[in-house]
Amino acid sequence: MSRTLFTFKGGVHPPEHKTESNTQPIHSAPLPRHLVIPLSQHIGNPAKPVVNVGDLVRKGQMIAAADGYISAAVHASSSGTVTAIDMQAVPHISGLHDLCITLETDGRDEWIERTPLDYLAMAPTELRMQLRDMGLAGLGGAVFPSAVKLDPGAAHFCPTLIINGGECEPWITCDDLLMRHHADDILQGVAVMRHLLGSTEILIGIEDNKSEAIAAMQAAATRMDFAVEIVPVPAHYPGGGAKQMIQVLTGKEVPSGKLSTDIGIQVFNVGTAHALARAVHHGEPLISRLVTVTGHVQRPQNFEVLIGTPMRTLITLAGERDGTTGVLMGGPMMGVPMPSLDVPVVKATNCVLVKSAELFPPLPRAMPCIRCTRCADACPAELQPQELFRFAKAGDFGRAQEYHLFDCIECGCCSYVCPSHIPLVDYYRYAKSEIWAREKEKRASDLARERHEFRQFRIEREKKEKAEKLAAKAHAARAHAAQEQTPRTEPGAGEGAASSEADARKALIAAAIARAQAKKAEVAPKNTDNVSPATQREIEEIEARRAKIRELARKPLESEEKP
Repeated sequence: MSRTLFTFKGGVHPPEHKTESNTQPIHSAPLPRHLVIPLSQHIGNPAKPVVNVGDLVRKGQMIAAADGYISAAVHASSSGTVTAIDMQAVPHISGLHDLCITLETDGRDEWIERTPLDYLAMAPTELRMQLRDMGLAGLGGAVFPSAVKLDPGAAHFCPTLIINGGECEPWITCDDLLMRHHADDILQGVAVMRHLLGSTEILIGIEDNKSEAIAAMQAAATRMDFAVEIVPVPAHYPGGGAKQMIQVLTGKEVPSGKLSTDIGIQVFNVGTAHALARAVHHGEPLISRLVTVTGHVQRPQNFEVLIGTPMRTLITLAGERDGTTGVLMGGPMMGVPMPSLDVPVVKATNCVLVKSAELFPPLPRAMPCIRCTRCADACPAELQPQELFRFAKAGDFGRAQEYHLFDCIECGCCSYVCPSHIPLVDYYRYAKSEIWAREKEKRASDLARERHEFRQFRIEREKKEKAEKLAAKAHAARAHAAQEQTPRTEPGAGEGAASSEADARKALIAAAIARAQAKKAEVAPKNTDNVSPATQREIEEIEARRAKIRELARKPLESEEKP
């Protein structure tokens, strides 16, 4: 009995351009002379170097350790010598440099000793930490550390596990080829995921335009000792997005500001499952991945590429052509332009798309928004893109957040259908970055204020303690002097002196407390009393937005794969 499928709102049908690269076999890219390996290839904290310049390393050796829970280790993609640990150009839309480790390869490609993991005999926490130290991260776009996503949390199980083989973005075919040639490895990785998450329902969604991949996965599923359902889904962009795949397969929607695990579902890309199988069953850390090289090249195809390989090397292998106008990492809908052809392949690099004026003609000049609402009709997240654009352009980030800016998955459907050719997604990315930057500044300001207030408290506490010590010392001195001058006293006289000394000590303490309170009043804000009801409401709205950002910060980005 076939599964009942559901639909999601919006979406578009851009030209697929899959056949250019999916008809060729997978080739291994040659070992480059130098590998530039960034330390920040995943969501969360960058890895911390554990090697020094001049060190000899072997293939698969850890060269940077995970720094915290939401992080992942980085490994040498081949054997050689560490020649630099410095700032280098990385594949990021900002064009900024980031900390990288440069290896000069020795040509031997010598592996470390690899030890498979007996995952069934390991405690789940220990296994997840091993996977973190092997550099496992999502290969579908979000690059979220896999060890975190494989933690079911307080529930101790996640009923539904979805493996995303949608690959709806035009031009990209690496997941398609991976499913055709490595279906058994993918399902071996799914078995590990099922073990860690305690899932009882395993669904693998594959777009129905990938018939060979569907057949290969169905054949591999019959060889597994647990039930796996291979579900062909309609080819409709962005149907390969995690939230859209969930909605198509289950009919459930992930609530705004929540994760899929909040409704008992976890989603992984097929590439992540394959990397997990290599790590567990072969002891191989994540040091390579499949990359589609297509567009304005002579021989579009898919390469197995070592992390750190320059993109220029892949373009040369595919046959560089004259007339190149730029390179995207990713597809035309969600891909980002590369600042240079010398930037390295990273864990997030699923496609190197070479542009030309013929394939990607320049867009006309952006015109004013005509409020046609086509963007709203195409938005799969059911947002109001024209309103988000208006607020982002005006710098009204609070209103943009009220219109659920952070629910935008940046799929590009709105920009694709806009008759005014407005780069809407660029405005949304700008607004998000500004909100995060301002929240970071506020956290820094709050921390500085807390430190100042604690310092003032400490100073007053020390003054109080000093006053008490001085009072006690003075009391002891007066008592000693009185005892020497009056060897014998009448009954009751000592009690009066003690009472006088106690009163003096209390007065000193009271004076110290008064000084502390006065000092605190000086640093306290003076403009929060007697505010009008309208101002008070505005303050409450601002604090509510800040609370929402802090909640998002505790869950750093959606822990799901992008389309």
